[in-house]
Amino acid sequence: MTTPDSVALARLQSAFLTSVLPRVVAHGHIYFRHLMSAELKEEYIAEMVALAWKWHRRLAERGKDAASFPTALATFAARAVRSGRRLAGMDRARDALSPQARQRHGFAVCKLPDYSALDGSPLHEALHDNTQSPVVEQVCFRLDFPAWRASHTDRDRRVLDDLMLGERTLDVAGKYGLSPGRVSQLRREFLLDWRRYISEPPAA
Repeated sequence: MTTPDSVALARLQSAFLTSVLPRVVAHGHIYFRHLMSAELKEEYIAEMVALAWKWHRRLAERGKDAASFPTALATFAARAVRSGRRLAGMDRARDALSPQARQRHGFAVCKLPDYSALDGSPLHEALHDNTQSPVVEQVCFRLDFPAWRASHTDRDRRVLDDLMLGERTLDVAGKYGLSPGRVSQLRREFLLDWRRYISEPPAA
């Protein structure tokens, strides 16, 4: 049975799809054109669309028609997403794997190699100009990390790689059929296991 509320919602959706959505998507492609990752760009644009629809409904509830100013709505949505705003909360600015933290503090997160780092691998190049860590610690890390990573299951190695690449907990959970809580638990387990690994003397 059709109700007045369902009719109003249908009209609201039609107005959003016709007037707002094309402007939001177009603005997103321009605003995030600097991103090299096509997947990340699409994720940000999807977040823009979700936020724009949420605001579109809220404005309608207040008697305002957001379809009259789609450009302003798209601009605010792009800025909000760039600042870490998401439909379901915000990225944590203090999480080293959070895109917001990387943007705010100007650092990058990349995948570590799957093989020994003694033959000019990306990890070797990343540490080549490291003047902060003592040489002994650098050498130990180049040897220890690949061995520690290899001690985990294939699934855990892939989860670990995705977390180091900056993937969000919800995305990793969906990718591997895990709950977000389990992914957070794995993140802590990886940290504790790594600390145990480097604190224990090698077996004779």
